[in-house]
Amino acid sequence: MFDSIDHVGVAVDDLEAAVALYSDKLGMPVQHRETVEEQGVEAVLLGVGESHVELLSPLGDETPVGRFLAKKGPGMHHTAYKCADVAGAIEQCRSRGLRMIDEHPRRGIRDSLVAFVHPSSTGGVLTELVQPAAPRPETDH
Repeated sequence: MFDSIDHVGVAVDDLEAAVALYSDKLGMPVQHRETVEEQGVEAVLLGVGESHVELLSPLGDETPVGRFLAKKGPGMHHTAYKCADVAGAIEQCRSRGLRMIDEHPRRGIRDSLVAFVHPSSTGGVLTELVQPAAPRPETDH
């Protein structure tokens, strides 16, 4: 069902300080930065080999990451696994008795399709299923 670990999500209070920590002190290069309105976050992807650390800063207190920070403080938010077909992965999870937060894929960072498995089904760990966006064809300039 899963191809690899896509990223580890970290909720942060201060995005700029977190970017400095992970890039300057831990040596992880910033590879992408995006506001994902649908998920209520500003997200920064930092490279770690073939995977990423995703820093998540809430756009408001009533977003999922905003509520997480209010309840638990900054730190590990979720683990994300790459899959070729997120809709199929949702069905497989459901057929295996896992409780889904998302019954249908939604848009994630870099135009990926994502869905979350409820942490009550995965030993307390929020789990994200990620289907990367299809590569865009190269154009001659």
